[in-house]
Amino acid sequence: MSGSFLIQVAVFLAAAAIAAPIAKKLNISSVIGYLAAGMLIGPYGLGFVYAVYQVEGILHIAEYGVALLLFLIGLELKPKRLWTMRGAIFGLGAGQVAIAAACLGPLVALQFGVSWEQAAFIALALSLSSTAFVLQVLQEKGELHKVHGRAAFSVLLFQDLAAIPLIAIVPLFAVGDTGVSISAEAVVKAVGAIVLVVVFGRYVLSTLYQLVASTGVREAMTASALLTVVGVALLMESAGLSAALGAFLAGALLADSAYRHQIEADIAPFKGLLLGLFFTTVGMSLDLHLLTEVPGFIAISVAGLMIVKVVTLFLLGRVRGLNTKASRRLALSLAQGGEFAFVLFAAAATSRVLNSELVELLNVIVTLSMLATPLLLLVDEFLFARSEKVEEPKYDELPEEHGHVIIAGLGRFGQIVARILRARGIPFTALEQSTERVNLAARFGNKAYFGDASRLDILEAAQVGRARAFVLTISDIEVSVRTAEILRQHFPHVPVFARARNRNHLHRLMDQGVKVILRETFLSSLDLAHGVLRELGYSEADVNHTIDTFREHDERRLVEDYAHYTDVEKLQARARSQSAELEELFKQDAEDLGDGITPGPDKSSQ
Repeated sequence: MSGSFLIQVAVFLAAAAIAAPIAKKLNISSVIGYLAAGMLIGPYGLGFVYAVYQVEGILHIAEYGVALLLFLIGLELKPKRLWTMRGAIFGLGAGQVAIAAACLGPLVALQFGVSWEQAAFIALALSLSSTAFVLQVLQEKGELHKVHGRAAFSVLLFQDLAAIPLIAIVPLFAVGDTGVSISAEAVVKAVGAIVLVVVFGRYVLSTLYQLVASTGVREAMTASALLTVVGVALLMESAGLSAALGAFLAGALLADSAYRHQIEADIAPFKGLLLGLFFTTVGMSLDLHLLTEVPGFIAISVAGLMIVKVVTLFLLGRVRGLNTKASRRLALSLAQGGEFAFVLFAAAATSRVLNSELVELLNVIVTLSMLATPLLLLVDEFLFARSEKVEEPKYDELPEEHGHVIIAGLGRFGQIVARILRARGIPFTALEQSTERVNLAARFGNKAYFGDASRLDILEAAQVGRARAFVLTISDIEVSVRTAEILRQHFPHVPVFARARNRNHLHRLMDQGVKVILRETFLSSLDLAHGVLRELGYSEADVNHTIDTFREHDERRLVEDYAHYTDVEKLQARARSQSAELEELFKQDAEDLGDGITPGPDKSSQ
């Protein structure tokens, strides 16, 4: 092994070990730290990596970090949930690419003085954002599971899909070219590769992981997880498709696997290192000479790119029903150019769509837009934050318990359960993520512990395996469903009693095998309706019959709806016409309750 190779390995490891902690200390994104480190050690900086071709070779390896990231994201998305996202993926995503490219095209033609074909190609490439960059930043900020985080993921997923045909039709944009033909063989290979990944991931991978896990060799499990990603990436690349897309599909198909959490834990360190290498390499590829030669031109170009994308995404977010803050965070998160722009520009240079000097300039613009994104998010947080961000306290240490009840969520619903258990002298452990509620419970003599019930280590510390029952009253639907999933996988013998905020929440809890679920307002609404009917003069027998029939009818319809509750088209149709839905519900209720009862005073009361 050559000394120069070891020196370069040491340089990259030093960049990973130093850049991220320094960025953390400065309270900025680790991505900025990696980019800055790359600019420092690259051929245009101190020259530790002195050749551009070396940077390109390293970048090819580092791109597997993007594949690993998308694989882990796929593990969090079940195919059923992915299917429900198709409206956002192909609506919001397609709209963003189309509108941004249409707005950028004329600006590119004026700014760079290129033909309309070249301007159209550059605009399409610049409309794509950085999947690796955005997901990493949103994960660090804890925003990936928020409304704008899910919307951003949908847009990025569409962009990854759109990059594939864009790469294939690069020659179409060459000036004077008459067209390009895509062979049927290439299409068959691409479709075949996707089908093979789907079939293999759905029917083979879980069995293979089960065999490996039965050996008890943890290194073999880690190697199997890495082999899955690398193997799928190689298969997709051989078919001319995106390795990252294949990795995402494989992850999504393993989302139901019992080994999902183990796979995620094994791959996470490799993902972090390779992503750090990816961003460091992007920083190394930045030609700093151009910054001194045409700084004004570059600044205007970066600003124009980001302004167009911010305005486009903000307006689309508002159209999709996001509030102002969520739309703003979505727009700022996706305002940069992406890694697929580097790929498209390289292909354009090879096909002589763009010359090498223009490609280098565009790469600088894309890289600087990446660098500016975390800074814009920080400025947004500073300007619009309503209160200072306080450091999260550590979770409480939980006592040893046996034969107790666990209550997850000590809101209004959970508090009533806790008070009843305490009145009967039944021991319980309450887990709550709000320090205010924990302190409030303590002031009234109730012991609650600060902890996240959706984390396996917290549940193990709470001795869930020894509990007599688990009461799930968490109000956050995503956290509630995630907790139920962990309970089903690791503590299937513990009976779960859950509270659901709405019908969709109830159906998702049913997906996790929860049998006893109560909607938080249903029973109280029936009691109130009972009182109203009695006040209107109906007899007690008539009221009881009406309420019982309605309850039976509603619960039956709830079970029937479960079979197709993920049908997005039906849900969207209902959302567009709430009044029509309500009218239909009243009509169905009237048909089920039609028993000849007529309003009037209670005869027995006269």
